[in-house]
Amino acid sequence: MSDLDLRPTARTCGGLGEVAAEPVRELMTGRTVPLGESTRVRRLLPGLGRRMVGAWCFVDQYGPDDIADRPGMQVPPHPHTGLQTVSWLHGGEVLHRDSVGSLQTVRAYELGLMTAGRAISHSEESPRDHSPILHGAQLWVALPDAHRHTEPAFEHHTDLPQVTSPGLRATVVLGGLDGTRSPGTVHSPLVGADLSLVGGASARLPLEPDFEYAVLSMAGAADVDGVRVEPGSMLYLDCGRRELPLRADSDAELMLLGGEPFEEKIVMWWNFVGRTHEEIDRARTDWMTGSGFGQVTGYDGDPLRAPELPPVPLKPRGRVR
Repeated sequence: MSDLDLRPTARTCGGLGEVAAEPVRELMTGRTVPLGESTRVRRLLPGLGRRMVGAWCFVDQYGPDDIADRPGMQVPPHPHTGLQTVSWLHGGEVLHRDSVGSLQTVRAYELGLMTAGRAISHSEESPRDHSPILHGAQLWVALPDAHRHTEPAFEHHTDLPQVTSPGLRATVVLGGLDGTRSPGTVHSPLVGADLSLVGGASARLPLEPDFEYAVLSMAGAADVDGVRVEPGSMLYLDCGRRELPLRADSDAELMLLGGEPFEEKIVMWWNFVGRTHEEIDRARTDWMTGSGFGQVTGYDGDPLRAPELPPVPLKPRGRVR
């Protein structure tokens, strides 16, 4: 997934100094941005006030879109550094190609996990013969300093564990939930889970008190800790919670994202996560000169050009604006 904004702002994130001391229930509404040739997404993170939830630093939600007579997702080759990308679908397929040689179709309720590490490039597109509906989320996880220069890699997991209770099914996409762990590789304490609530159900989901959380509505509306969360919106919840009350009048599908508040300050600009302006500038130059990111083969189109850097230095300042 790429940030296709031609004038990306410097996103300064991370740091424990701005973790709230009081209970927080902050409802966020996504802004609509274009993705590729024909897809529009709702961007929930980073937002105007909140930049990260644990190590999660980027959340796009899209669909359900009728693409029966359209090409669907078409994101040309583009670079990443210092992060992991998580592809998660409720409907449709995404064909992933990358510069380490991966060629994989990711389908609904399968985990596509790419670790950029020091540098990778990839493309994402709906296959030529694709399902009529495209519905999903694209998410980024910031890598901590000890792992952000690791070798790039891609994982595809089709058999993910679940946590169930009456009226609730939680698929553990990444990290751990209630003692159950995803097979996906993680580099910091976090969780990503897909929640399916049956209409009329009330449930209480166990949480880690040291984690902060956010709940994204994918389909249907649900009451999350007493707050109504509608499709395309996300509720932020701070640390100190041991369980999460959930209730739905009709069937609802949610995503739970959480983790320990990210200790390091980071700079996120375009598709790069770094620590200094100089790192971001070097990554941009490497991409534009064809150095370090490898080649994506098989995509029918040119790679994305990087936007121009802003005229002032990029500086890491903290987790919230």
